[in-house]
Amino acid sequence: MQERLLPAIKPLTARSVALSTLLGYHPPALPVSALVRVGGLFGIAERTTRVALTRMVRDGDVVAENGVYRLTERLVRRQVQQDESGSPQSRNWSGSWEMAVVTAPARTLAERVSLRKSMVSYRLAELREGIWTRPDNLLREFDGAVADQCMFFVSQYKDSAELVAQLWDLPAWAAEARRLCTALEKADTLVDGFMATAEVLRHLLLDPYLPSELLPADWPGTELRERYAEFIKTYAERLRDYGEG
Repeated sequence: MQERLLPAIKPLTARSVALSTLLGYHPPALPVSALVRVGGLFGIAERTTRVALTRMVRDGDVVAENGVYRLTERLVRRQVQQDESGSPQSRNWSGSWEMAVVTAPARTLAERVSLRKSMVSYRLAELREGIWTRPDNLLREFDGAVADQCMFFVSQYKDSAELVAQLWDLPAWAAEARRLCTALEKADTLVDGFMATAEVLRHLLLDPYLPSELLPADWPGTELRERYAEFIKTYAERLRDYGEG
């Protein structure tokens, strides 16, 4: 069964609010006054937000110019990945499975942890230690760190539905997706919307994005994506208006 390797959502800090706000803007740039106002929604003092922004400049997360803060190129790439991660590119499924086998002879703990997180982000599940697999229906390239540690194969399995049930808890994912659909409907305030969108994005990252042939008939993945896309358009405008007000 796939592990939830993404960390739990931490209490909001000035940095996390500013970063999440910028990641939700296109282009990702806002004046300091807007970031201060958004921070105020969560009870974060103006001075705390300004100190956090100064540290973010020092850490290379943002750059400041004439009172406007924008994401650095590194985090702009993260924004693109975030936008794409909810709906990865896929292809028709031929019935085969992709398999990644860890072959690196010696790895540090940090390398092992990083690899596990990467595998989850690529929507693979661990069949047994060092062997990761999923239906071969996604279009993406593995980064160098993953490619250096693994060998990749295309395989077949006689009962794909049984293997899916072994690797992923689809009923649990579906139940949470339906809860989040309701949460989006009830998110009337800016604070509620902020929290709901963060939860939805994280949950979509855990969607195994299986071929339709291997999903239950009432799978709510598409519904959650559609509701999120509809919600975020209006919410982004509301948050922008508040920040600029």
